[in-house]
Amino acid sequence: MFTSLWKHIVYPPKSVSDKKLCEAFCGKWVVITGASSGIGEALTLRLIDAGANLFLIARSEEKLRQLCDKARAKGCEVRYKAIDLRCRQELDACCKTLPEELPSVSYLFCNAGKSIKRSISSSIERMHDFDRTMDLNYRSMVALSLALMPSLREGKGRMIYTSSVSSRYPFALGWSAYHASKCAANVWCRTARRERKTLGVRVQVAYLPLVHTPMSDVNETYKNLPAYSANEAASILLKLAMTDKFRYKPWWAI
Repeated sequence: MFTSLWKHIVYPPKSVSDKKLCEAFCGKWVVITGASSGIGEALTLRLIDAGANLFLIARSEEKLRQLCDKARAKGCEVRYKAIDLRCRQELDACCKTLPEELPSVSYLFCNAGKSIKRSISSSIERMHDFDRTMDLNYRSMVALSLALMPSLREGKGRMIYTSSVSSRYPFALGWSAYHASKCAANVWCRTARRERKTLGVRVQVAYLPLVHTPMSDVNETYKNLPAYSANEAASILLKLAMTDKFRYKPWWAI
């Protein structure tokens, strides 16, 4: 009973009506990174039902094809790129072709992310942990945002970044690589928000609390903690994208 009540207080239910989603997204071009799993997959499925046109980016080509089949069955126009956003060559190639493939974009959901918990002393010979985390959580978001800036301007669009509420806390032991990458992205987004008048694009950040996904549930401690589902997290992102607010954060994140 206490556990259920605690979850309800700390993680109040989140939802958004299908009608509102259809009004906001039907017929609009939406780009989603990390689309094949977790929050990204939940976002994709909700937007398919809303009638959005989708450009999906993730590593799993088989899963992307399955999602594309579902989208086409619903009458959506859909395309995909199966790439590893940590690979700079693949990312750069994608960024070169995206503006031509999508001359107008209404929404860019930068959702792909990598979580890693490892102490600094255990990372002495693992510089690649920092490179990969920064490349995915920060660099890929910036690269895609810059590449799609003309398309977002044309579509009077917005970029929504999936961040973590933990990046707003004091430092946490073992999370140096993850928090450094998220904080870098947060600062970039806050700067872009201030430059919005010259960019012509709205930038938004969702400081999400714990969400149960295949990535987070690898950690046995997190797996057993109260958290939002991927679908609830997708609802948070979609509701934020339909407002003029800069950020979402849990009520308790003071």
